[in-house]
Amino acid sequence: MEASAIVYVAAGLTALLAAMLPRVLSRAPVSMPMVLLAAGVVAFALLDHLPDPDPVAHQAIAEHVTEITVIVSLMGAGLALNRPIGWRRWISTWRLLGITMPLTMLAVGLLGGWLLGVGAAAAVLLAACLAPTDPVLASEVQVGEPSDEPDEEDEARFALTSEAGLNDGLAFPFTYMAIAIATAGLAPAGWLGRWLAVDVLWRISAGVAVGLAVGWLLSKLFFRAPSRRLRLAEHGEGFVAIAATFAAYGIAEVIEGYGFIAVFVCAVTIRATERDSGYQRVLHEYVEQIERLLTVVVLVLLGGAVARGLFAELTWQQVVFAVVVIVLVRPLAGWVGLARGDTDLRERGAISYFGVRGIGSLYYMSYALGETAIPEARDLWAVVGLVVVSSVVLHGSTATPVMSFLDRRRRQSLPARDDEAPGPPA
Repeated sequence: MEASAIVYVAAGLTALLAAMLPRVLSRAPVSMPMVLLAAGVVAFALLDHLPDPDPVAHQAIAEHVTEITVIVSLMGAGLALNRPIGWRRWISTWRLLGITMPLTMLAVGLLGGWLLGVGAAAAVLLAACLAPTDPVLASEVQVGEPSDEPDEEDEARFALTSEAGLNDGLAFPFTYMAIAIATAGLAPAGWLGRWLAVDVLWRISAGVAVGLAVGWLLSKLFFRAPSRRLRLAEHGEGFVAIAATFAAYGIAEVIEGYGFIAVFVCAVTIRATERDSGYQRVLHEYVEQIERLLTVVVLVLLGGAVARGLFAELTWQQVVFAVVVIVLVRPLAGWVGLARGDTDLRERGAISYFGVRGIGSLYYMSYALGETAIPEARDLWAVVGLVVVSSVVLHGSTATPVMSFLDRRRRQSLPARDDEAPGPPA
């Protein structure tokens, strides 16, 4: 049997699973990523004809597949947010980005140097890869489709979605820091000035500016073009969400800005226009379907890498590192970051716990190792892969019961609506 035939069969079956699993597993303590990851492990363990999905040997493929998956997911996350942007409205997000993320990076970097014994560049790279929460694998704990009611979003889902949308891009400066240290050495005189001016100030500002500009221009085209033929909102063309994604990302990258930030800001800008338009749902649904297909590819390949030996040389120190990052570092950093915010204890616990690590972490690792040589490359891939797999299993198995519990408590705390009030006695 030809290997290409097997690939086609596997692709068809996994795409079918991607369509069916969210509905089949909607009430089960098992997530779609868990099933796809397991399917990849089984397929690559049993079918020797399948190519070896080694991310170290196929760095460029790993980089671009994870890259496109993340940017499509960022567009979906931005389009799904109903809450208008603002300092007080987004206070949980700003706390997660300004307090939780730096604390997480500091803890991961120090833990990598002390427990794993890696060099400075590798420790900074681990911190950059494992700091951001993931917009791809966290769908069970994120907001759903766009709604006309901004108050429908509970704080836990909103905070996790908005955090995932922004911190992927904000981790990029530290990926560049790791590259600079690996290239120029630990002494800051050789790289600090350029890193602050270009990798922090310019790239972040350019990403935000491009996202705002592209989102504003496309919003005008979608909803307010002079000609009805150009008002795409009236024609239900969902695939233009991909055009918006690629345009924002590509323009930002051309001027050396952060494309991840540009895509999310573009999506939020489009969402802020005509909030009650049904076209917002059309765009979101199309992006969600594309994201699901791409997620299938990445997770099956990750499972295949596990089956073909990604964890073959794991040490007990690496296992302890992964457990501490998932179970202790993120929850503690999240709790500290939200300590004086607007969340109650249950919401704060859920947000802190569900620091899902996923495809964004894989992208940063593949990107950095494609830009510079780090001696611990294979060990770093094993550690990051273990953290992602552990997050998929742990968070995937607990997302449904935990979020269902929060939803029940939230409904109980809401005042009864007029149409739900008890009628007069018979």
